[in-house]
Amino acid sequence: MTDSDPGLHLPGTSAAEHLPPAYPERAAHGTAGTLRAWQEEAIRKYLEAAPRDFLASATPGAGKTTFALRLASILRANHTVSQIIVVAPTEHLKKQWADAAARAGIRLNPDYSNADGLGYGRHYHGVAVTYAQVAMKPVQHRLLTEHADTLVIMDEVHHGGDALSWGDAIREAYGSAKRRLSLTGTPFRSDEAPIPFVQYAPQGDGSKVSLTDYDYGYGRALADGIVRPVIFMVYAGKMRWQTSAGEEMEAALGEGNTKDITSQAWRTALDPAGDWIAKVLRAADRRLSEVRQQIPDAGGLVIATDHAAAKAYAQQLQAITGEEVALILSDDSGASERIDEYSKGDSRWMVAVRMVSEGVDVPRLAVGVYATSSSTPLFFAQAIGRFVRSRRRGEVASVFIPNVPALMQLAAELEKERGHVLEGPKSAEEMWDAEAALMAEAEKEDRASEELAEGEGFVYQALSSDAHFDRAVFDGAEFGGYAEVESEEELEFLGFPGLLEPQEVRALLQQRQARQARSSAEKQGILEHAPDRAQQPEALHRTLGEQRKLLNSLVGMYSKVSGEPHKEIHNELRRVCGGPPVAQSSVTQLQKRIDLLRRRLRP
Repeated sequence: MTDSDPGLHLPGTSAAEHLPPAYPERAAHGTAGTLRAWQEEAIRKYLEAAPRDFLASATPGAGKTTFALRLASILRANHTVSQIIVVAPTEHLKKQWADAAARAGIRLNPDYSNADGLGYGRHYHGVAVTYAQVAMKPVQHRLLTEHADTLVIMDEVHHGGDALSWGDAIREAYGSAKRRLSLTGTPFRSDEAPIPFVQYAPQGDGSKVSLTDYDYGYGRALADGIVRPVIFMVYAGKMRWQTSAGEEMEAALGEGNTKDITSQAWRTALDPAGDWIAKVLRAADRRLSEVRQQIPDAGGLVIATDHAAAKAYAQQLQAITGEEVALILSDDSGASERIDEYSKGDSRWMVAVRMVSEGVDVPRLAVGVYATSSSTPLFFAQAIGRFVRSRRRGEVASVFIPNVPALMQLAAELEKERGHVLEGPKSAEEMWDAEAALMAEAEKEDRASEELAEGEGFVYQALSSDAHFDRAVFDGAEFGGYAEVESEEELEFLGFPGLLEPQEVRALLQQRQARQARSSAEKQGILEHAPDRAQQPEALHRTLGEQRKLLNSLVGMYSKVSGEPHKEIHNELRRVCGGPPVAQSSVTQLQKRIDLLRRRLRP
C-alpha cells in the first residue's frame, strides 16, 4: 500500500469509524472512546491527505496524545503500518506514552535501550524512546525502523533541533519511516536550528517560517472549554546587590531598567535567601488554599532555575505548609516515580528544576510560581502548559511571575500563535558555532548557583529584596495596582474562587480593581468619604497645576475601572462638561470634570 492509498479513508465515513471494534481508551475529556471535535477534525484531515509527514500543533492539555494514538490505531487496523515508535523528550514521558498506548490497545516497550539491539519483545507493537537515545545510535534506530512498516510519532518535535547533531541523528534514524507524525504544543524554537521533517515556507525577507498541517491553539481550546484560563499574578519590589567591583546597586522590578540591570535584579529576586521569593511563595500558598476550597486536590508547582534553588524553595514551602514537598531534580527513574506519586496524591506542592518542566504532566496542578531566569518564548509556553490542562469546566490556573518586561510580554501574548522562524541561509561553520554557543549558554545557566557558591564566574552578591503585589494579567489585560504583601488589597486578588468561567474571571478582576482604586483614592483624599461633601461647593483656591494633576489621577483610576483609554475619557469629559482641552481650561472648567469623575467612581 502506497503512502497515498485512497483505501485509508472511506468516503462518507467519520474518522471514528476506522477504529477497531473494541477500543479501550480512557479519555481524559469525556466518556471512553470519544474524541474531541478538533481530534476528529485533525484525523479526518490526515486520512483525506494520507501524507508521509504530518505536523500537528495543539496547545498543552488539548489531547495530543489521544489524537496520535487514535490515529496510530487506525493505521494499524487498516495495515498501513505494523510498528509504532514514539520519540519523547524525557524518560518520564516515555512511560506516560506507554501507559496511554496500553489503554488504546497498543503495546509499547518504554524500557527498550540501545543495548537491546533490534529486539524489544514480540508481544510489543513498538517502542518508546528519547531523542537523546536516538542521537546516541541513529543507525541502530534506522534499522529498527526499516524492520517493519513504521509510524514514528515524534512528541514535542522541536526537541529534534536541540543540537545540530541531534537533528542529523533524527533524520538518519527516521528518514526511511513509512509515516511520520510530528506533535508539538510550541511549534517554534528560540534559535535557528531546523526541526527535522518540518516544512518551512520562504518569506519576503529571506527568512523561513515553519508550517503546520493542523493547528489547535490555546485561544480556540479556551473557547471550547478544554483548557483553563490563566491569571498571572505579577509581583515587583526593590532589589539590592553588590557587583564584582564592590559597587552596591539598587533597582526595582518593573522599572525601565537596562537589560543587565533587569537581569541582575531578577536574579536577586530569585535568591532563596531573599524576602522576595519568600513572600511570593507564601502568597502562592494562600492562593492554593483558596483554590482547594473548590478543588480539594489542587496542587502547586514551583519551577526553579537550578538544583540548589529548588532545594531551598522546597524547604521554605515545607516550613510554610508543614507538609512534605515533592522535589524533582533530574530526569531519572526516581524522578518519574516521584512525579507519578505526586500526580496520584493530594499533597500541596512540587518543586522542579526548569529542565524537567516539560516532562511534568500533572492535571491537578492549578497554581504555579515561575521562579526561573529563563525568558525564551519556547520555555515560557512549556512552563505555562503545565497548568492549563483542565479536568472539568470552570477550573482556573494562577501563575505567579516577577515583573520582568520579557515575561510580561509573554504573559500578555499567551494566545498568540507563533511559528518557528529561520533566518537566511548560513554556512555549516556558522551553524556549528551557533550550536556551540547555545550549548555553552545552557551549561552556564544550569551551573549558575554552583559557580556562585564556588566563587567561579562571580558576578554579584544578592544583598536584599522585597516584594509587593503589582498587578494581575488576564487575557492580555492588566488589573489592580500596588499592594503590600498580606494587605487587604492583595488578598482581594488572591481570594477569588478556583472555579470560574473566563467571563466571570474578567468581571471579578474588574470589580476588585474598581474597589482597590476607590480605596486608594479615599486614602489619598482624592475622593471624599462623606456623601454630603460632594454636594458642597468646591473651593477654587487650587492652582491650575494642582487641578490638572488631580484630574489626571482621576482619569487614570477611571481608565482602570472602565478599560477606556485616557484620551477617550478626556474627550468625553469635554463633550459632557464643555470647555477647551485640559491645557487651556480654567480652574472652574477643570473642577466640573473632576466632580463628574468623582461621581462615577463612587460605589
